[in-house]
Amino acid sequence: MTAERIPGAPALRRLVVVGSGIAGLYSALLAAEAGAEVVLLSKGALADSNTFFAQGGISAVLEEPAPGDTVAAHIMDTLKAGAGHCNEEAVRVLCTEARLDIRGLERFGVRFDADDDGDPALGLEAAHSAPRILHTGGDATGAGVANALILAVLDAQDAGKIQVLGHAQATSLLQSEGRVTGVEFLRNGRLESVFGDAVLLATGGAGQLFAQTTNPSVATADGLALAWRAGAELADLEFFQFHPTSMVLSAAGKPTSLGTDPLLISEAVRGEGAILVDANGERFMPRYHPDAELAPRDVVSRSIALHLASLGDPNGHVFLDARVVEANKGEGFLEKRFPTLSARTREAGLDWTLEPVPVAPAAHYWMGGVVTDLHGRTSVPSLLAAGEVACTGVQGANRLASNSLLEGLVFGRRAVEGFLGWAPPNGIPLRANSAAGGLAFTHAAGTPHDGAQRTNAAGTPSDESRLTPWQPELVPEPFSRAALRRLMTAKAGVLRTGGLLREAAEALDGWADVVLPESVPDSVDSLVHEDANLLLAAQLLVRAAGARRGSLGAHYRSDAVEAQREEIVQRYTIRRKASLVND
Repeated sequence: MTAERIPGAPALRRLVVVGSGIAGLYSALLAAEAGAEVVLLSKGALADSNTFFAQGGISAVLEEPAPGDTVAAHIMDTLKAGAGHCNEEAVRVLCTEARLDIRGLERFGVRFDADDDGDPALGLEAAHSAPRILHTGGDATGAGVANALILAVLDAQDAGKIQVLGHAQATSLLQSEGRVTGVEFLRNGRLESVFGDAVLLATGGAGQLFAQTTNPSVATADGLALAWRAGAELADLEFFQFHPTSMVLSAAGKPTSLGTDPLLISEAVRGEGAILVDANGERFMPRYHPDAELAPRDVVSRSIALHLASLGDPNGHVFLDARVVEANKGEGFLEKRFPTLSARTREAGLDWTLEPVPVAPAAHYWMGGVVTDLHGRTSVPSLLAAGEVACTGVQGANRLASNSLLEGLVFGRRAVEGFLGWAPPNGIPLRANSAAGGLAFTHAAGTPHDGAQRTNAAGTPSDESRLTPWQPELVPEPFSRAALRRLMTAKAGVLRTGGLLREAAEALDGWADVVLPESVPDSVDSLVHEDANLLLAAQLLVRAAGARRGSLGAHYRSDAVEAQREEIVQRYTIRRKASLVND
């Protein structure tokens, strides 16, 4: 089977797809093409997604790769970036099947940039051992891919093959006899429902958890919260990748506010030779890693944070100097290679051919999410997930640059194959989730709703039951999204300690006593739902980060204990009303 066309669906089945990024759009098109009835819910307009803002491109080893490049090399690069925590079978699938879905994109109208000979122009990015990054429109790959897929979806809608429900915010999953049967959503100030044989979550990530993010305003952990409330297993939530070079708009004289479009300075700029310097104009990355600016993202982000701390300015910024690129590759190169960034930096009052750009690490991509097998199936029957909201294990503890769009393609297609019955019934089994031991995840400060004391399997009070009740003085201000983002950035961001995480957990649990994020809010205000989802996601992330006492990949603790091999591969999973368990 290839992405050229998926064989037809047995009988007419309905798939409800939630999300309009690359995973949602592509899977909806493939399912409709195979004859399934498809309903596509988009939280905002179809273009409101992380995909639209992606600049770096899509990694793939094509039939005619760059000299010396192989699928095996792509696999090794992905495993290395993942810090030993990847699901190796998922990585093999991702890298081996990449070229199939590149052809699939081309069939739906995506046109990749070509070199002077008409061959695909392959770029090099951090932690890749060979040029294998495909772009469209230079540094506007996400927008180019999204626009092509959106046009294809609109054509399918006109043909009666896909029903598109725009500005429809999913608020809960409908269930019957343990299976997911549909989605309740908020639209035009009213709650509505849509039913289907399966629901595919493709809702993206949760960058709005942090004060500085590359994600758009719609990235509020909606799919993760929906899945958790429905009983799905989650994993690897401690691993949140911070992109090292997000432009600090305030430092460039540009006012910022919630919802301001992010400005990520792509890895590809460093791939072309740009360097990082501090306020003194000193290049600092070589002292932190032998690969300097081309080290993995977590290394570069952490190095920036450590360097700023050493200068006594932990909340400051450094500078990306692209002038060397222009000097080495000729006048006009930056404008031609990075037209979007050139325009956006000018809008911010900077000419990056003449002056460096202020940058700082920003929340970018969540490696953890809803646990799935290799065909998108979660632990809840008839609930599928693909893209950033899912956790196949393919990204490990730290995602390799330009593998995220690829993951949405490959595993979005595979989720459709699973829905249509073309996948093996068992796939790769989900890791077992035992409720024995571990740190119980319960409401607020650790007590059940009914006030009963929580006990472990032996009948003795659990550690969580003995936690000190919430003390108001530990939460200096009422809950707000801005307060949440400040808290998460300060205590659960690039640099973490056990003490900071405990402080974060106490504050979050105090807020949860009021917001009650475990339950679906009784409100028709979309912001209320987003706030509850973000608070729930923050609690889950902090609990997982507290449980992993060693540093690994994007999870860095300055008080880390040395991790053994079995701890590196170990997964911490969370399921509602169960435990945070070591798996």
